[in-house]
Amino acid sequence: MSSAESGTTAGTAALRAAGTTVFPILIAISVSHLINDSMQSIIPAIYPLIKGSFHLNFAQIGLITFTNQLTASLFQPVVGSITDRKPQPYSLACGMVFTLIGLAALSLAQSFGLLLLSVCFVGLGSSIFHPEASRVANMASGEKRGLAQSVFQVGGNAGSALGPLLAAAIVSVRGRSSVIWFTFLALVGIAVLARVGKWYSGTIAARRKSRGPVFDDYRPPLSRNRVVASVAILLVLIFSKYFYLAGMNSYFTFFLIDRFALPVRSAQLHLFAFQLAVAAGTVIGGPVGDRFGRKYVIWISILGVSPFTLALPYASLLWTTILSVLIGLVLASAFSAILVYAQELLPGRLGLVSGLFFGFAFGMGGIGSAVLGGIADRSGIQHVYRLCAFLPLLGLITGLLPDIEQRRASKLDDQRPRRRY
Repeated sequence: MSSAESGTTAGTAALRAAGTTVFPILIAISVSHLINDSMQSIIPAIYPLIKGSFHLNFAQIGLITFTNQLTASLFQPVVGSITDRKPQPYSLACGMVFTLIGLAALSLAQSFGLLLLSVCFVGLGSSIFHPEASRVANMASGEKRGLAQSVFQVGGNAGSALGPLLAAAIVSVRGRSSVIWFTFLALVGIAVLARVGKWYSGTIAARRKSRGPVFDDYRPPLSRNRVVASVAILLVLIFSKYFYLAGMNSYFTFFLIDRFALPVRSAQLHLFAFQLAVAAGTVIGGPVGDRFGRKYVIWISILGVSPFTLALPYASLLWTTILSVLIGLVLASAFSAILVYAQELLPGRLGLVSGLFFGFAFGMGGIGSAVLGGIADRSGIQHVYRLCAFLPLLGLITGLLPDIEQRRASKLDDQRPRRRY
């Protein structure tokens, strides 16, 4: 076989491999995401315990979330930009090491300053994990990008739901020092991510050897200004989604305790139900976006949840539970669609896009928690939910996004080899 024929054969093999969804890797990266985010979500889940033992006000609780999520948000675009130029397959496991250190410090902290330092380490672990993990999901997706991001995201959302449940079962009973038990989860995550890193490294080497593109390089025919404007619209939608989620994740237990006089453990179980609905919504959003279009999913997810958010502050306990589940289910379907849409706008900058959007989401969550905590101190926790109810109305601007998916599908159909009979 000639060298030209060999190169063609290798290129064809790479093309076939690129179109195959690698489910074992997607499951591994989803499990790692579950472990990462379950450890992250332990922090807000134990806020009532921390608030009492350290005699904190709502503004200080908001500052803890702000510190944790700002650390994550600031570093994620930096990590993503660096790994766009030079991928770092084993950085995933390294990120989990920082989370382990943060949890150990959180369990032993004896002052508010040490609490802030410990959540910084946990945030730094997430900032290293998310951009490269999202890139791995993209590499393993084949042609099912929305599905791949949903599988990846559902691990994180399931972890966010699992964290409060574990906190209610363990930390609420045994005290804050039992947080150190969760470092065993970090050790499992490090082992799984080391295996993922090995696959990641081998896949990059194989694709480069085949002389084909390592990542999809199709770029939609849009001007630079249109791309920038589209990214700005997506970030506004992220702001709407995560500012609202900050109110739910950080203060929903306090809202239930204040409005319905629920005990802490019961309120934590309601938070678990909400976060479980978020996980279910994430599973739905990606495949639906692959089939019907991501723009439609974004539109329905953000704007469509507004009737439920507007009703929540005035509902009975039963309807509050039902509405919170519906809100989690509908609102969560947006992120996978937004992220894949953004990656298709800027296909050569997967790490930067993933880092920017994950980082911005965490940043909005942190800022939202701090701002809403201050409002709660001044005006009461119920007033927070009356204000946040209007945020999903920002989903109206989804109509300004260009339709890039039909163009991409048409282009890929033109490039796909025709069968000969």
